[in-house]
Amino acid sequence: MKILVTAFEPFDKEAINPTMLMLERLPVDFDGHEIMKQVLPTVFGKSAEIALARITEFEPDAVLCLGQAGGRVAMTLERVAINVNDATIPDNAGAQPVDEPIVPDGPVAYFSTLPNKAIVSAMREAGIPAAISNSAGTYVCNQILYAVLHFITENKLQAKAGFMHVPYLPVQVADKPNMPSMSLDDMVRSLEIAIRVISGDRI
Repeated sequence: MKILVTAFEPFDKEAINPTMLMLERLPVDFDGHEIMKQVLPTVFGKSAEIALARITEFEPDAVLCLGQAGGRVAMTLERVAINVNDATIPDNAGAQPVDEPIVPDGPVAYFSTLPNKAIVSAMREAGIPAAISNSAGTYVCNQILYAVLHFITENKLQAKAGFMHVPYLPVQVADKPNMPSMSLDDMVRSLEIAIRVISGDRI
């Protein structure tokens, strides 16, 4: 199976983004599956352009996008992406869209096509906090999920796609009292579990 896994660069004054470190730890040949890894800029528009180019180039069977959601207590599989960019903070290029559609005249929303509940169940069985999230927000993470699902739908591709948000790393919360975090080891285990479930492998 061919799987495209994307991560994001640091944003909002953070020095690191856990998803980049997760991607570094993921081998390109994982359990016999071919993995394409791509770090995306945290920039509206540009991130989607790169991701869609990789889908065209790689022709994956599945796309799993990763993003940081500081403040969350668990690995969260996103259920839905909505057709709006509405940023409370600027992206890394300084853009801060307000109430702008991702795709003019596009559908209001797309649902993830990954087996989210099965992934969450497998993570919990492994002792890792995990949950379904019903909002990917309205920042670049939501945009990339919407853009990928729209591209797959419009081009009648067979690929499945979805998004997983991750908490902060412990080092990121050293100056953030009472903010939850998760170890990189557990995040990497979660990613491996997600790939195995997506590919239909036994956990």
